Amino acid sequence: MTIYLIRHGATAANEAHLYCGATDLPLSSRGAAALSSLSYPPLPGAVYYTSGLLRCRQTLALLFGPVAAQTAPALAEMNFGAFEMRGYEELKGDPAYQAWLTGDNEKNPAPGGESGEEMTRRALAAFRKIAEKGENAVIVTHGGVIAAVMAALFPGEGKNRYQWQRPPGRGYRLEWAGTWRYELLPEGRERED
Repeated sequence: MTIYLIRHGATAANEAHLYCGATDLPLSSRGAAALSSLSYPPLPGAVYYTSGLLRCRQTLALLFGPVAAQTAPALAEMNFGAFEMRGYEELKGDPAYQAWLTGDNEKNPAPGGESGEEMTRRALAAFRKIAEKGENAVIVTHGGVIAAVMAALFPGEGKNRYQWQRPPGRGYRLEWAGTWRYELLPEGRERED
């Protein structure tokens, strides 16, 4: 079984360095254009999944064409609550933001949002449900979700969430053959945007 875990292309929020989890944004024109330079190897018999958010559906269509996809809402990015669509410069003087930023935000949710642990639990449950089917799959999802899955599957590597994150439009190829193995996708030389 092979599973592709692919991060959606860039949005205006990504480009402006804003917290964007639950907000349903489209790809930016730059984000959509950058996907045209990527080529993923075909995955025979693959079942396609997205979180259902527009940026993931658009990414899937640009990378794989008009394929039927199943929606798995549990694969959505972390909900940043009151910090959603806001950036560091705007929030840096907010005591609630400083408490969240300097505290344990894996355990503590953003006001009105969810914690890293809550997002990880739901995302891992959704990933495991897909993997238990034993089918080749392409999952177009979000950076935090991919990082959570990779950290759970490969704890021995000692990487944190940010070290597992891939740039927009890129991801991992996971292979199950009694144990999980991975490689970076897409193949070949990558250009960091």
